[in-house]
Amino acid sequence: QVQLVESGGGLVQAGGSLRLSCAASGKVFSIMGWYRQAPGTQRELVASSTRGGSANYADSVKGRFTISRDNAKNTVALQMNSLKDEDTAVYYCYGDSGSSWYWGQGTQVTVSS
Repeated sequence: QVQLVESGGGLVQAGGSLRLSCAASGKVFSIMGWYRQAPGTQRELVASSTRGGSANYADSVKGRFTISRDNAKNTVALQMNSLKDEDTAVYYCYGDSGSSWYWGQGTQVTVSS
């Protein structure tokens, strides 16, 4: 059974930091990353990373968020700094095996001003 389990969401003041973690089991993914979805909007890519560590970021988070993978532990993390109101969303971890995508259950991040 494939599972992705997120942790680390919560409430933070604008300008603060949060770290999201995602632990995968049951499969090794070529790409892992994070999407987010705010109320009334479409799910959007935040950041992704290959197993080799090549990262991709949404323009809105470049310079503020950092994605990292631990292939040995099959985990991916998202360090979020200088958080803004517009970062408020449910954040979803995902894994792309090349033939299928898998999703975590989501973790809420709320940034208050």
